[in-house]
Amino acid sequence: RFSLLLLNLEEYYFEQHTANHINKDSKDERKFRGSLKICSKSIIFEPDDNIQPIIKIPLRDCISIKAPEDNEANNPFTRNSSGGISVVCNQVFLIKERNVIAPYKTVRSRTEHLFQLDVAGKVGDVVQTLHQLYRASCLDKMGDQAAMITAILQSRLARTSFDKNRFQSISETLHMECKAEMVTPLVTNPGHVCVTDANLYFQPLNGYPKPVVQITLQNVRRIYKRRHGLMPLGLEVFCTENDLCSDIYLKFYNYQDRDEVYFLIATYIENHITEHTAESYMLQWQRGHISNYQYLLHLNNLADRSCNDLSQYPVFPWIIADYSSSVLDLTKPETFRDLSKPVGALNQERLDRLVTRYQEMPEPKFMYGSHYSSPGYVLFYLVRVAPEYMLCLQNGKFDHADRMFNSIAETWKNCLDGATDFKELIPEFYENDSSFLVNSLKLDLGKRQGGKMVEDVELPPWASGPDDFLQKSQEALESPYVSEHLHEWIDIIFGYKQKGSEAVAAHNVFHPLTYEGGVDLNSIMDPNEKVALLTQILEFGQTPKQLFTTPHPQRIIPKLKSLSRTSSHSISISESPVSPNEESFEDLTEESITLAWNNIAKLKLDKQYKIHKEAITGIAVTSNGSSVFTTSQDSTLKMFSKESKTIQRSVSFSNMALSSCLILPGDTTVISSSWDNHIYFYSIAFGRQQDILMGHDDAVSKICWRDGRLYSASWDSTVKVWHCVPGETMSNKKHHFELLAELEHDVSVNTIDLNAANTMLASGTKEGTISVWDVTTATVALVTGTECLNMPFLLFLLLAFFFCTDSRHLLSTGEDCCFKVVDVQTGMLISSVTAEEPQRCFKWDGNTILSGSQSGELLIWDLLGGKVIERIKGHTGAVMSMWMNEQCSSVITGGEDKQIMFWKLQY
Repeated sequence: RFSLLLLNLEEYYFEQHTANHINKDSKDERKFRGSLKICSKSIIFEPDDNIQPIIKIPLRDCISIKAPEDNEANNPFTRNSSGGISVVCNQVFLIKERNVIAPYKTVRSRTEHLFQLDVAGKVGDVVQTLHQLYRASCLDKMGDQAAMITAILQSRLARTSFDKNRFQSISETLHMECKAEMVTPLVTNPGHVCVTDANLYFQPLNGYPKPVVQITLQNVRRIYKRRHGLMPLGLEVFCTENDLCSDIYLKFYNYQDRDEVYFLIATYIENHITEHTAESYMLQWQRGHISNYQYLLHLNNLADRSCNDLSQYPVFPWIIADYSSSVLDLTKPETFRDLSKPVGALNQERLDRLVTRYQEMPEPKFMYGSHYSSPGYVLFYLVRVAPEYMLCLQNGKFDHADRMFNSIAETWKNCLDGATDFKELIPEFYENDSSFLVNSLKLDLGKRQGGKMVEDVELPPWASGPDDFLQKSQEALESPYVSEHLHEWIDIIFGYKQKGSEAVAAHNVFHPLTYEGGVDLNSIMDPNEKVALLTQILEFGQTPKQLFTTPHPQRIIPKLKSLSRTSSHSISISESPVSPNEESFEDLTEESITLAWNNIAKLKLDKQYKIHKEAITGIAVTSNGSSVFTTSQDSTLKMFSKESKTIQRSVSFSNMALSSCLILPGDTTVISSSWDNHIYFYSIAFGRQQDILMGHDDAVSKICWRDGRLYSASWDSTVKVWHCVPGETMSNKKHHFELLAELEHDVSVNTIDLNAANTMLASGTKEGTISVWDVTTATVALVTGTECLNMPFLLFLLLAFFFCTDSRHLLSTGEDCCFKVVDVQTGMLISSVTAEEPQRCFKWDGNTILSGSQSGELLIWDLLGGKVIERIKGHTGAVMSMWMNEQCSSVITGGEDKQIMFWKLQY
């Protein structure tokens, strides 16, 4: 009958002892056998007799805790046996009397309880522990209490270690061991984590609910890093592909341990399965390979939502708006809720009041005083199947009967009209288990004002029963209307309308504390303030991690398939809304980019990996930053996982060097150019070569892609512009390539670049000539050509020139060791800076240059001052290629030394 839910929030269960209990204040002083549990804030006694209630004594309500002396004449233990502990208190909770789940019964009077331990020799240690915990519970401030209890816990963990006799096999190799807590809804359980070459183990300090939890690594299918209590300390492991609930959720005491365990497990499972990202799921969803339900489940997982964390429980939308009709008509748009608006904006009259209040509110402003997902709301829906969770959350009480989840229609109406009710739904509304709608446990949930008892949830007229209600809800979720509009709700909950000006415009602004990064707990020195703030945030609810920063594309639904292949293609590979950098979800404003460039000298080497056998020639990164593709003179295209720090794929198209690579929008395809005159299309989703473009008569040196056009430069003295209609991998249809223009040069072309507006293309030859072409015309006309370089470009010098963001200026570098700025409209050389050695690649913002040198250093240049302002040690050979994210805060370089290096701004 005992469970961790009998503890208070943030309380730990330390140890248990077999004992007898005698209530000194009862008439007969009967003795009951059972188990004495020592917890961080209470003493709990669980009788063996199920008829008897579980006794919970809060330590803060204790008057005295002592071991009676043997010479005490009135000590009942001296008459029977030694090993007694006397606890005098002024409040006791009686729980599960007659084994019935019900609100706790409170006895508020002075009582004395005697506990007779089977092992008398442990009495002294138990009393000493209880005195220590009692002192902690009597501290005035919650922060001081938490600090003292944490110190006691860490001391206990330090005195123990994982029992290696629990290994499944004597041949297992230990990889690491550390301290952690197993997380379940509302409670955590401390213990030791152990990772071997075959298993993940967790051994609870208290041996509850079993001595060891074991996960076989071969069975692991998914693994996620989690935020827990606003800190990056959680790790959740799934042994299934699509299930809602995980097999284990662990919270570590430092992120280094968490990351090491993640690395060990991820390294193992990557030999068996492919890592999934938001954009890979999006592609599957768009093409109809996974359902709306499955897609929402995956997005919740990627956004740190977990069934084990009620403050971050998976969130699903209200879909149906009709709860009064006798028949549910899924062909009528008015049957459905407006998915483009948050719940708080569905009622215009209520919204007007909220907006007025918002406009009059001082900073920080917010429109809604409560969230759409919180522990209280989750248990509001689940109280009939999880009553003990509700009792745990609400200090042993159920909510008032009239505030219970009594009716679907009533709940929906309150979400539309209520002044403070903006809650969405939970996944259970779209699954197959209807038990949460039925009071099968016969719980006494109270009597409503009209005298009616709270029983089963009242269903709408169109549902014949709970199972039918769920069936129709599933049909609604997967209906064409929802498939057409679900991306709008994703924009609000997981996407670009979650934060910033777009959130304000969408009336989607919640309290600042609910957002990731809304508060930095590490910056709060006062432990009491920290505990109070954390408690407030966890009870209030948290906004999911932002997954997308640009509009989410619409699903490709059957009626769209009648459009031309070009049209459907533009939908499926439209500009990816996935965040360009997994570390940062801030808006891509000019201010943030300016800040990054102002601090570019603070670029620090984060990690480095040797992944090729020859020099690295090209780098491309998926839009969420998780996967890095590289090309090399060793003829291979490699896919490197940033999370697991391992090569996931290695592809060789021919035995000739590859010169560059890029990823098409949508992250579905990688294109690589080769010295063998060909351009190769590789499908990321399906892991195979999709197509080959045999477009040149000599080596292809550089490729660019914009708006369905492929631009290819070659040693055959041409740049070619292709219109590309992609093939369909599943049906094996090939890409269709239409040559739009062939731009003739006198000698080999080594590099090309497009301006931001996609109106101009610059090409550079080995003799040092730069030509700028107008690509908006059908024929592609030459704008200007200039002999601005005295020496030829280096062979395969990637990004040898770059347009400035205003498209007015072009910066180039060559074998003459000079940086030269050219005015694009006039062809005039307006600036020149000389370096000590050739600079092989660079990025610039118009004022500052970050370049990779022949010797392997990264140099930061003040272009206007004409000088190097910082030198950063990097590769042992020339820096051959460079990638920078859109926020300009993260850089990846590839070198002649066969390594890729990850750099981060630290300011």
